[in-house]
Amino acid sequence: MAKVVLAYSGGLDTSIIIPWLKENFGYEVVALTADLGQGEELKNLEAKALAGGARKFCLQDVREEFIREFIFPTLKAGAVYEGKYLLGTSFARPLIAKKLVEVAHAEGAVAVAHGATGKGNDQVRFELGVKALDPGLKVIAPWRLWDIRSRSEAMAYAAARGIPVSSTPERPYSLDRNLWHLSHEGGPLEDPGREAPEEVYTLITPPEKAPDFPTYVNLTWAKGIPVALDGEALDPVELLARLNSIAGANGVGLVDMVEDRLVGMKSRGVYECPGGTVLYTAHQVLESLTLDRQTQAFKAQVAAEYARLVYDGLWFSPLKQALDAFVAATQEVVTGTVRLKLYKGNCTPAGVTSPYSLYSQDLATFEADQIYDQKDAQGFINLFGLPLVVQARVRARTEAGR
Repeated sequence: MAKVVLAYSGGLDTSIIIPWLKENFGYEVVALTADLGQGEELKNLEAKALAGGARKFCLQDVREEFIREFIFPTLKAGAVYEGKYLLGTSFARPLIAKKLVEVAHAEGAVAVAHGATGKGNDQVRFELGVKALDPGLKVIAPWRLWDIRSRSEAMAYAAARGIPVSSTPERPYSLDRNLWHLSHEGGPLEDPGREAPEEVYTLITPPEKAPDFPTYVNLTWAKGIPVALDGEALDPVELLARLNSIAGANGVGLVDMVEDRLVGMKSRGVYECPGGTVLYTAHQVLESLTLDRQTQAFKAQVAAEYARLVYDGLWFSPLKQALDAFVAATQEVVTGTVRLKLYKGNCTPAGVTSPYSLYSQDLATFEADQIYDQKDAQGFINLFGLPLVVQARVRARTEAGR
């Protein structure tokens, strides 16, 4: 029998895809789960996949690769989609696509499959990743093929085949969890006029219930990468896990937004990204100290384009690789320590130092100094404002001649 490798999460969609692939294509299904930091969600997945009809189950721990090769490059770029979304699902999909291709080659599979819907962005991210790495592999997207049209119908399909799933009519949310974030969509969240119910929050304490005293953290960076927390050198997985716990307890990292999907519609998503919010804030603070004005301004343009590329599934594109080269050059001086204050949902700077600091207290001081001659400013202003003077004279001349 021909084989297909399924990106398997154990959620509603991928649980019912296993029997559907067997019933409709006659494939042997290899269920692949990438451990991106889902935690408790990974328990009993093998038994569940095999009970659902999978021929084989593969679990790959890719947490460190996820952070080093996907999270850190995006963090160094400062990429944020539409000013709020820290791209937690977006940069996880190309990594899963990479593993799908690798397992398909190892298993001699003719196809790969995923559980993304025909309305979402993930279908694009999975499939562009596969096309970039092995365009000869067939990709099967059941949501674009089967007769199931809703999550309620999917639940009924699972019930009819005795497949246990966590989704219920009472909790119909679509979730995606990894080390970087936890996203929530669907159910009551489909109404943007309705406040997100507190029950959706898992990683973060609602700010109003967070401690009444602040927590301070110190993050040490080397070339744009966090390497230590409160003076203790940590591997990336442990560092992010600790930050998630500390920031989450202080209500930091909640994002509720209506975003523009690549497929053309707007959707509402609620994201919990505690550790990531702290890292982005610290990184920005350190860059403000170590990068010159022109580099910061151009890098902001690069960040917006980088975010769009990642969101749109173009992780393996030539342009994204070229932008990585620019970003890497800017990070040579992004080294130092940032102190942050976490308090009831807020993450604010509380001090920053760097051996590459461009800040000079001797120049910036309001006290007397021996470096800056304030008289020089007059000539500078005269030259800088010369175009305005010329324009004013022309305007006065033309108005006088009317």
